[in-house]
Amino acid sequence: MEIRQYHIVLVNLDPTQGSEINKTRPCVILSPNEMNKYLRTVVIAPMTSANKPYPTRVVVTHNEIHGQVVLDQIRTIDKSRIIRILGALTHEEIQHCKSVIQQTYVD
Repeated sequence: MEIRQYHIVLVNLDPTQGSEINKTRPCVILSPNEMNKYLRTVVIAPMTSANKPYPTRVVVTHNEIHGQVVLDQIRTIDKSRIIRILGALTHEEIQHCKSVIQQTYVD
């Protein structure tokens, strides 16, 4: 299975602690393809169907379901947590994620 940046993948996030998003859920791969190819880990942002008006959330549609990419919960996971590839973000969704990441994490 070739994992690529901005793929939507089904991930088992358990076990978690505290306020971390848990369960098996779709997540977006944020790490670049070169890292995804050579490392055993990937950087992901979980997705949720609970819509909150937070500036760190990006609205997306996947399988005709509206949800959000939770960019305030970015984390690194081992690839063994990935169950399967579900799809990919659209160009517009990717651009919005990049913008929110830059505004949130880059001075």
